[in-house]
Amino acid sequence: MRFDLRKTLFILPNLFTLSSIFCGFYAIVACTTANGAGETSAEDFYRAALLIVFAMFFDVIDGRVARLTKTQSAFGVQIDSLADVVSFGIAPAILVYRWSLHTLGVGGLIASFAYVACGAIRLARFNVMATSPSGAPKKPGKYIMGLPIPGAAGALVSIIVANFAVTGSLQSAPEVMLGVVIALSFFMVSTVPFRSFKDIKLGWRSVIFVGLTIASSAVIAATYHPSFALVWLIVGYVAIAVLEAVLEISRKAARLAGRRGQSPATVEPAEEKQRPSVP
Repeated sequence: MRFDLRKTLFILPNLFTLSSIFCGFYAIVACTTANGAGETSAEDFYRAALLIVFAMFFDVIDGRVARLTKTQSAFGVQIDSLADVVSFGIAPAILVYRWSLHTLGVGGLIASFAYVACGAIRLARFNVMATSPSGAPKKPGKYIMGLPIPGAAGALVSIIVANFAVTGSLQSAPEVMLGVVIALSFFMVSTVPFRSFKDIKLGWRSVIFVGLTIASSAVIAATYHPSFALVWLIVGYVAIAVLEAVLEISRKAARLAGRRGQSPATVEPAEEKQRPSVP
């Protein structure tokens, strides 16, 4: 029996993907066994949030491993999306529902489901746009449409972890979390372009950007709590995408207004030159 190293390497990134699914599954178990009161419940919710953070770590690693070993495949794209639905869709939705939104009754249930539904729609749209007709994955571009579901899950988890690190007031203010969940759901299915950072090149601009990001995150972590650094990063990520989208819309509107503002006298001579002469 001949040993094929290349076929074995295809298993490696999928193992990290399965590890992400396990973390999401365990997070669901942890937050559904919480009784909703007392110190034990707080520890269960906190452990569930940390498990989703570990799932994010494995989600990042599996893609890097696949690219390093050149084992990207259509199967990898599909199983990665299925893992994201479990670890960053269902698990955070159940966590935030059990943690806070359950006090809103049906409204909290609908908002939690809307988060899962929007995440699944976003992943399905991503799969269609990121694969060729043959099913092979395309080369990632500079931008991706809609907020990635790991980023949305990271926002929810970071808020929960930061809340436990301070007063815990957000748990008793479910209306705030309801607004956050609805906003994240909207950004996932929106057409707002978000930077993928997969084609980032080493240059003075990228070095300055990374330096400012690390410095600001360190200041936030030292001033408040390390968990607030993740909140800061995700809020900044969404803010940059929204700002770039607004600037792009304003530039397009300015160009369109400029075309409409051109007088016929400036257009007719160019058209006259293109007309053939009549003998």
